[in-house]
Amino acid sequence: MRSQIAERLEAGRVRDGRFATAPGSGPSGLFYVQGPCGCQLKIIGFVRPGWEHVSVSTPRRSPNWDEMCLVKDLFWGQEECVMQLHPPRSQYVNNSRYCLHLWRPTRQVIPMPPAAFVGIVGLGPSEATILFAQMSAVS
Repeated sequence: MRSQIAERLEAGRVRDGRFATAPGSGPSGLFYVQGPCGCQLKIIGFVRPGWEHVSVSTPRRSPNWDEMCLVKDLFWGQEECVMQLHPPRSQYVNNSRYCLHLWRPTRQVIPMPPAAFVGIVGLGPSEATILFAQMSAVS
């Protein structure tokens, strides 16, 4: 996690009341930030033994990909890997209907599949749309 957080995040820090944290106290705290899709994001950052954790919620829906990418970039560097987890159902904890979480273990590297398992490396969305249309026309 970044030790020095972005101005945008610091500006949204809650500084008064029950969940207040002091300005300049790093990534832990409650923050409100305008998201890239026009929705206000409620963000809670925590550093716990062995884990960095950020929760992201909105008032009426779960955060989308662009919102989660923004939050990831506010808390971690571009080349740091963080994850969302889908735990066994027996271990679900749901305190907020529209909340998603980002996690990074601090004592180990997150294993990642090869990029080629995800898609065609170097192929942009426009080229992929054309390729998939061609594949659909064949079948």
